[in-house]
Amino acid sequence: MIKVAVLGYGTVGSGVVEVIQDNNSLISAGLDDSIEVRYILDLREFPGDKNESLVVHDVNVIMDDPEIDVVCETMGGAGAAYEFTKAALKKGKSVCTSNKELVEKYGPELIELARENGCNYLFEASVGGGIPIIRPMNTSLAPEHIDSIKGILNGTTNYMLTKMSESGVGYDDVLKDAQELGYAERNPEADVEGHDAGRKIAILASLMTGKTVRYEDIYIEGITKIEAVDFAFADRLGRSIKLIASAEDKDGSISAMVAPRMLSKDHPLSVVSDVFNAIYVTGNMLGDVMFYGKGAGKLATASAVVSDVIELARAAKDKVTLPCVWSKEPVKLADRSDVRARFFVRIATGDADRLKYALGKAQRIADIDGQTGFVTDEMTEREFLNAIKDMDVRTIRFD
Repeated sequence: MIKVAVLGYGTVGSGVVEVIQDNNSLISAGLDDSIEVRYILDLREFPGDKNESLVVHDVNVIMDDPEIDVVCETMGGAGAAYEFTKAALKKGKSVCTSNKELVEKYGPELIELARENGCNYLFEASVGGGIPIIRPMNTSLAPEHIDSIKGILNGTTNYMLTKMSESGVGYDDVLKDAQELGYAERNPEADVEGHDAGRKIAILASLMTGKTVRYEDIYIEGITKIEAVDFAFADRLGRSIKLIASAEDKDGSISAMVAPRMLSKDHPLSVVSDVFNAIYVTGNMLGDVMFYGKGAGKLATASAVVSDVIELARAAKDKVTLPCVWSKEPVKLADRSDVRARFFVRIATGDADRLKYALGKAQRIADIDGQTGFVTDEMTEREFLNAIKDMDVRTIRFD
């Protein structure tokens, strides 16, 4: 029997317990062994909960039990979760997690610690919720040189941009709507400023390169400056606006960023709507492949955690180390000022001629609501920023 401990009985942790219990026969059949949740660690009491008897408040109860095979860390944060994960791995207990902050900060260290102690550390649910992407990158895409990863990695912002596009309402109104529906936190900064997506693309970029891409080194721009008029221009151009997290290998130089982009309606990511996420990977041999599904949510994320539980249980039976190439060696990212791109830019119509002169070869799109929009030719970001210096403009990258 595979005995599991779950650290944290919040949204994801309770979902993990639910998936294991409700789908137990399917999971056990796939393992050719039975599986049970032995402990749930939480500081709170849960009177009346059907799993009340499994709740413990002392993590050492779990660490000191030699029968615990797998620990599911669903606490969040990088404090206690980090310490408890290290303690479990040192005891030879494999760990899986949904904690993107912990994985981004300490991934290679924890992978190495697991190997030193004859166990494994998995983190499928840390990126894309229920979308399988980490395991495919480590296995199915292992023969590939990954040229680029582009993704919609945050359901909150994708929901907001979808609603702004469909209804024409402004940012403040759609944020309030997202909060009322439970898609956005009371303090939505991590989502709307792009930090959540930034941590996720840091993990994917690290797996893409086999080295460490740090979140702090990635250029991040959120959606707070996007206005209804931008969608009017996008519609005129036959494009959609999405918050895209990207990592690209351009002649050995890695560029990574999170920023709104105007995507062609022909691009598969342009039709990803509502709270759904998608990850678009380009390999040098395979070409393009896209992973799509629910990027968040209790049961979707929990399902990904339990998929790791199954993988860890199989690995323990076979006494194997699961593949994951991610070293502590840092990746020096390309200076984004040297990255070439096209840009959509708008300015008050009264200043349009000045902007047109500064941009040189730029296509004037239209005048909408007192704003004039242009699309530039391809240029470096340094050239673009120098051209619009001292002008009151709004810009969106144009893919």
